[in-house]
Amino acid sequence: MKRVRIVLILTENWTMRPAPDVTDLVTFAIEAERAGLDAIMVSEHIVLGPSADEAGLPANPRDYALPGNQDPATPWPSPLVLLGAIAAATSRIRLVAGALISPLRHPLASAKDLATLDRLSGGRLVVQPTVSWHAEEYAALGVPFERRGDILDEQLDIWSRAWSGSPVAFEGQHYRFGTVWMEPPPARRGGPVLWFGGSSLHPRLIDRLVRYGSGFNPLGPADDEGLARLAAALSAAGRDPGELELVGGARGVFPGPDGVADLDQALAAVPAQLARGFATICVKPSQFIDDTAQIGAFCRSLAARAAAFEEP
Repeated sequence: MKRVRIVLILTENWTMRPAPDVTDLVTFAIEAERAGLDAIMVSEHIVLGPSADEAGLPANPRDYALPGNQDPATPWPSPLVLLGAIAAATSRIRLVAGALISPLRHPLASAKDLATLDRLSGGRLVVQPTVSWHAEEYAALGVPFERRGDILDEQLDIWSRAWSGSPVAFEGQHYRFGTVWMEPPPARRGGPVLWFGGSSLHPRLIDRLVRYGSGFNPLGPADDEGLARLAAALSAAGRDPGELELVGGARGVFPGPDGVADLDQALAAVPAQLARGFATICVKPSQFIDDTAQIGAFCRSLAARAAAFEEP
């Protein structure tokens, strides 16, 4: 059986008490590393508009933040600043910038920031660029929402060139620049590890995974037909589908609108995911505990459970 990797989600934990501040999230990461967990993950929104909760808030506020179910006042700290602090406070654990809304930034600026963060962490950075879902966020930052997929594709091309060595130039539909040098380069030649995700394995997502991806982190369970198309596309490009990191998760089942979920019940879904190749498992602690002070014990409990999955 594959080694189970646990990813501790740091953002989205605002229901815990006392509510964790940004510095507390650094402490969460330190405790995750001490416990032997594989990675921590932070996600983002730069701003939220009034329509962020138009789909209705979750019945239990401890549930995952999803498109359209978020209070506009939800706290989302800057992921790159937070990961910089975590990089300085840790030495082994992987740092996942999950759901980084790349089209809201200029690709050269983000390439520089990510390369610097990769160097600060000694090559531990994982980035999951996304186009996200919130039109009002794009409007506030002056980026055309309807072009976000095309923008991301150009950005990925620019990142690949910039991280492969200077000088670099680019001529595209959305970005054009002459010969420039971007230094220092990332710690990992070719740039940080890239994951991609989405609610379905559509052709554009498969193309991004084939060209740039080292991991697939779907929004919800991935369908077998889509995974088969992804494997075929990887093979056709000369890549081994077995080398793609597949990311799953443990989602709590809540007894009501006010209670925490049972961790063992949530983890009971992990063996079926392992059988499909999803051996990296994301866990959001606030689904299972309310007390911020319990985070160290929670991480140790997760590590013990992950090791038990690997027993013959």
